[in-house]
Amino acid sequence: MKLNSGHPPWKNSLINPPVYPALEEDIRCDCLIVGGGMGGAMAAYRMSLSGADTVLIDKRAIGSGSSHANTGLLQVANDKSLTSCINTFGDKNGVLFYKLCQQGIRRILELPGELNIDPQIIPRSSLLYASTPEDVPVLRLEHDQLVAHGFDSEFWEQDKVSAHYSFTKPAALYSKGDAETNPYRTVHSLVDKAHTNGVRVFEHTRARHYEYSKDGVVCITDNGRIYADNIIFAMGYETQEMKKDRGAELVNTYAIMTKPLSNLPKWHEQSLIWETARPYLYFRTTPDGRIIAGGKDEQLTDPQRRDVRVLSQSRRLLEELEALFPEIRGIEAEYTWGAVFGSTRDGLPYMGPHPEFPHCFFIEGYGGNGTVYSMIAAELLADTLAGKYRPELELFSLTRTSKPSPSPV
Repeated sequence: MKLNSGHPPWKNSLINPPVYPALEEDIRCDCLIVGGGMGGAMAAYRMSLSGADTVLIDKRAIGSGSSHANTGLLQVANDKSLTSCINTFGDKNGVLFYKLCQQGIRRILELPGELNIDPQIIPRSSLLYASTPEDVPVLRLEHDQLVAHGFDSEFWEQDKVSAHYSFTKPAALYSKGDAETNPYRTVHSLVDKAHTNGVRVFEHTRARHYEYSKDGVVCITDNGRIYADNIIFAMGYETQEMKKDRGAELVNTYAIMTKPLSNLPKWHEQSLIWETARPYLYFRTTPDGRIIAGGKDEQLTDPQRRDVRVLSQSRRLLEELEALFPEIRGIEAEYTWGAVFGSTRDGLPYMGPHPEFPHCFFIEGYGGNGTVYSMIAAELLADTLAGKYRPELELFSLTRTSKPSPSPV
């Protein structure tokens, strides 16, 4: 699967990333992780802390798949609002999901002090604005739910929004406790530290076939076999080529990064910005004074068509950015890209075991909060493989059949 089109920006931010050999022999391990993107990197680092004998492989170079197209917004709030989660899954599970995301963000914010390569994880606030006046009552209800369950949220009327930003919107929710990151640096910093802690890492090592038995799994690669007690599949959207999840949906999404600005527009605390419309637009700044804008999701097409669409969709994103911040009219995009993006019909990611794949676990962080989901999965699966029961995995079951209620936000 060709995951990316155009010119993502992140490789230029880490000039000499660590490199790892291809596998050239037969080896064994307690845990094999397949996939060197955000999910695999999080899992490898967490497994390294548990002391398990772990191997990580990727058919590409580390961090060059979907994580290279990641725009680096890390939030407690999700594509599916807390109100909708409660309506769909009940109070207990709806709140549990948001609490796990909150814990995941907090854990991610601890990473810079633990890693050798700076992942450029920066605390940020978030602004979720009402796309239309009709969304205001729903936004107010969401605020009430968030506050009632102990989450940070401020309800801003129209005049307060316009006092803090260049634009005016009918209302918004402002919340603290979120973050932004450079995803490419984060993946490399996690894998580098995991490798330092003893994880064996192999790039350009394609898994060709798997043999399952009661004792474990054998992964056959081009030039060696890996005998593993357990496997964590962290292959992102390419998991759908291995097994189809009925609740998963893949689309094309687009993003731009501007050239550096001498002065940022009126933008309170350089917060993350998104909206109630679905599919939504989102915006963030970078430490060197650029702006990232993303969205314009559309039906999944062949990679060649996405390659062509990058240019027109990038123009539309620039227009949206200029509409929000008129003082930067005429700004230019330095990087433009498109990518495969996955979500689920009920709004929850997939993570955990699957009955058709013995001794295997999956990380499918589908949705706009994939990095946070990867952290949640890494914690839950590392504990599970260490023999600790984590009932939270039931919420993210790969075989769940629940049907979501209509989502107002």
